[in-house]
Amino acid sequence: MSELKRFHVGARLSEMTVYNGVAYLAGQVAADGSQDITGQATQVLAAIDALLAEAGTDKSRLLQVVIYLKDLADFPALNAVWDGWIVPGSTPPRATVKAELAKPEWRVEIVCTAAVN
Repeated sequence: MSELKRFHVGARLSEMTVYNGVAYLAGQVAADGSQDITGQATQVLAAIDALLAEAGTDKSRLLQVVIYLKDLADFPALNAVWDGWIVPGSTPPRATVKAELAKPEWRVEIVCTAAVN
């Protein structure tokens, strides 16, 4: 039986749980909310890279991604950052939706799952 492992456990959430060969990441947001969408998206994707590395996997093994945007006008700039980050030929299923995020300064939040080696 696979062991359930939680990473960066807090009072309300864990940043990631790994179980049965799958990493489930909590919604990742920018540490510096004063940045524009390009800066925030870059921070969020770097945070995802770091968590995936902790789980022993990487972005080439993403199973699904959901992106929440405060303003759909940011969609082209988000995609520009995404296109420079994602592994060609390993693009995961993805959804992008407009959402009211928990803090007004946040422009993007990304939730993903990945296969663990």
